[in-house]
Amino acid sequence: MSVFFKDISKNQLVSWEELIEDLKKIRSFNKYCKSEDYYEIFKNIIISMLTGTEIVLLDSDFTDTELSALMGSAAYDDAIIPVDGQITQLLDKSSLIEKLSHTNESWKVSLFTSGTTGVPKQVTHRYETLTRFVKLSDKHRDDIWGFAFNPTHMAGLQVFLQALLNGNSIIRLFGLSLNEIHQEIALNKISNISATPTFYRLLLFPCEQQFLTVKRLTSGGEKFNAVVSRRLKEVFPGAKLTNVYASTEAGTLFASEDDVFTVKAGFEDLVKEIDGELLIHKSLMANSSFPIDDWYNTGDLVEVITNTPLKFRFISRKTEMINVGGYKVNPQEVEEILQTISGVEAVKVYSKSNSVLGNIVCCEIVCESGVELQESTIRLYLQTKLQEFKIPRIIRFVDNLETTRTGKLMRN
Repeated sequence: MSVFFKDISKNQLVSWEELIEDLKKIRSFNKYCKSEDYYEIFKNIIISMLTGTEIVLLDSDFTDTELSALMGSAAYDDAIIPVDGQITQLLDKSSLIEKLSHTNESWKVSLFTSGTTGVPKQVTHRYETLTRFVKLSDKHRDDIWGFAFNPTHMAGLQVFLQALLNGNSIIRLFGLSLNEIHQEIALNKISNISATPTFYRLLLFPCEQQFLTVKRLTSGGEKFNAVVSRRLKEVFPGAKLTNVYASTEAGTLFASEDDVFTVKAGFEDLVKEIDGELLIHKSLMANSSFPIDDWYNTGDLVEVITNTPLKFRFISRKTEMINVGGYKVNPQEVEEILQTISGVEAVKVYSKSNSVLGNIVCCEIVCESGVELQESTIRLYLQTKLQEFKIPRIIRFVDNLETTRTGKLMRN
C-alpha cells in the first residue's frame, strides 16, 4: 500500500488509492475550509485544485467572532460548491498528480497571516506563487514527509504541495507529544522535515537517539540559532539543513545552508534594504486584504553582509524589538545566550510595560526534566555575556511556552 497520509492522533492511515476513491465520492465542498481533520483539509484543497475553484483556509479554532472580524461575515457555512461529474474520471495516482500539476490558472487559495504580533490578515495566492520553490524530480518520488506545520497556513500549504505533486507520503508530526514525534520519525522512516525552530526545540530537548533516515531538514518562520543547529546535526547526522526565508504575503523567497541569505539572479531589482528593514517588490507578493505600494515593508530587520549581490542575515521582527529606556533589545539575541545555559530546554524573551523605562525585558524558561535552575545563577551568567539593560528583570520558570497557531513563539 502506498501511504498518502497518516495521523496517529486520529488513528488515520490513508493510501493514495483510498484518497482517489474518496475524491470520486465528493459531490460538493465548502469554499471555506474549517476543520480539525488534516485529511479533510487536504481533500478539500485537492478538490479545489482539480476544479480550479478558490478555497479559503480557516484555522479550526477560529470563533464566529474572529471570523466576523477577519472576513466581515461568519456565514461561511453557505458557500457550497458543486463538483458533480468533474473528478469521476480519475484513474490512479499518476493521473491525479498529472492533473494537479496542470492546475487551472484561475485557482486561488486565501489564507491568513499567523497573527504572531497582531490581528491575522487575509492573503490570496495563485498556483504560481505557491509552487515557486516546489521541486519536482525523480529523486523526490520516494520522500516521506514529517508534516510539522498547521495545514491552513503558508508553510503547511507549501510542504503539502511539495509532497502532493511528487506523490509522497505525509506523516503528521504537528501537535503530537515528544515521544510520539520520535516514534513516528523512526517507525515511518521519515526522510524530510520542515518546521519552525520552536518545533525543533520541542523535538530535540530531550532526545538521546539519532534518526538516520532523515536526509533533509528545513527551518523557517523564525530566527534560527547555533544551539538548535548544532543539536539537529547530532540527532540527524545524515541530514542537510536548509534555512528558508518566507512569509504568508510572498511565499518562499530565499534559501540558505546557513543564516546568510543571498538574493538570487533575477531578483536583484525586486529586493532591497532600507534603514535595516527588508523590502519586497509588489510583483513578488500575493493579493492581500491590505494595500501594498510598489514596495512592501516586511517588518523584518536584517544585517546586510554585501550589497552586490545582496546578502543579509535576519536579525528580528521590527515589532519584536524591545525599547528599554531608549536602548533597543533584540529578544532573540537574549534567547540565544540563555539557551547556552546547561539545563535550559526552551526560553522566550518578551517585554513588559514599565512606568520608568517604558519597557523592561522579561523571560520564561523551561528547564530540562529533573533540572532546577536558580534565578541568581542565571543573572550572574548573563552579566558576563550581556549589557545590563538586556538582562531580564523578571525571570519565570514555566512548564511550557505558549505558541501561535503556526507553532511559533507567542511574543505578545
